Amino acid sequence: MPDPKIEEAKAALRLKARSSRAAILNSTRPDAAKAVADHFFKAVALRPADIVAGYWRIKDEMDCQPILVRLMDTFQPVCLPVVLGDEQPLELRLWEQGAPLYEAGFGTLAPSELAPQVEPDVILMPLLGFDKRGTRLGYGGGYYDRTLERLSRRPRLVGLAFAAQELDDIPREAHDVPLDIIVTEHGARHFEPAPA
Repeated sequence: MPDPKIEEAKAALRLKARSSRAAILNSTRPDAAKAVADHFFKAVALRPADIVAGYWRIKDEMDCQPILVRLMDTFQPVCLPVVLGDEQPLELRLWEQGAPLYEAGFGTLAPSELAPQVEPDVILMPLLGFDKRGTRLGYGGGYYDRTLERLSRRPRLVGLAFAAQELDDIPREAHDVPLDIIVTEHGARHFEPAPA
């Protein structure tokens, strides 16, 4: 059961984080996304068979398309999330080379419903904010939390963000799975696993 005080604190942080992210100049966003891609490939070692779950940017999120293009160009397996409905986990569909993408709600694109469902080894995560401990502030819908719960193994979690999205401290509840790495236009930071 979520703690009402923590949820209230997170709601206030979401307002602040949305405002900070929206204030980032549109003219700087493409260069930031390219820098994030460069830092990602330097910081995250991938085996040829590792499946990477990306996302299709919504509104002013960090664009991971430069990462997706490079992954697809090197035939690294990629999957994209599909929202099936409220209170449900995301469905992660393999995006096969040359396969078209379709509108999947919320302004996102995804492979067709006939695409194989997979479990990724790495998940690229959009976010509103992050802190120095690797706590991710999401949108509050719990989609990634529910998805991680149903996976048979824990993938590496890589948050993609603008440096301006860093917050001093985000309260963490038991269901909040911390990031392993955060990648911004300034570089990548690895986080220590949370104590058990």
